[in-house]
Amino acid sequence: MKLTWFGHSAFRLDLAGASLLIDPFFTGNPSFDGDVAAASTGVSHIVVTHGHGDHIGDALAIAEATGATVVTNYDLCMYLASKGLKKFEPMNTGGTVDCGVFSVSLVRADHSAALVEIAVSFPLGSANGAIIKARGEKTLWHMGDTDIFSDMALISEMHGVETCICPIGDRFTMGGKTAALAMTRFVRPKIAIPCHFGTFPIIDQNADAFVAALKGSDVKALLPKTGEAVEI
Repeated sequence: MKLTWFGHSAFRLDLAGASLLIDPFFTGNPSFDGDVAAASTGVSHIVVTHGHGDHIGDALAIAEATGATVVTNYDLCMYLASKGLKKFEPMNTGGTVDCGVFSVSLVRADHSAALVEIAVSFPLGSANGAIIKARGEKTLWHMGDTDIFSDMALISEMHGVETCICPIGDRFTMGGKTAALAMTRFVRPKIAIPCHFGTFPIIDQNADAFVAALKGSDVKALLPKTGEAVEI
């Protein structure tokens, strides 16, 4: 599995036979200085964890340009369909969708999920994390936006999570120390990748607290550079 971080919570996963984007927030993302078309070339699927603008991002435009299928909760699927989305896989918390080369399971996240447009709020289902499983690859959990909760341990046990992408920016999600506690006490992955930091001034600007809190544990912190692919 090849993973590329584009800043904030936006990631690309390249598997044998499929490529997917998770939370493709490119336009308006201060951490992204690349080209949207290049970042989304060959993408077959787009997974969106919840209905906030910094996670929906460019999903609609990329799906139109590439023909990619959007996988997300039912409410958000229907909203995007009303905006012109043609290919989508609606689901909800606890469900799993078989996407051929890989599967997506939506799991709990403790966060809000409404989209605000010109002072009007649209409820778009619940916030979720996404478990990605592909044959011969390490099971990956993108937590979306969330606080810590003890059932992270049950989710990790059920799905055999080996790699976890977790938000650490504080204010809107758990901060670095709390995220590290979630990793070491509940999730216990082999690799933890921090996200949702350094993008905007009001959230934490670096992963120092997260990395420091993981020292001495069995969980390895991986901090990929934005736009640079790493093998997982």
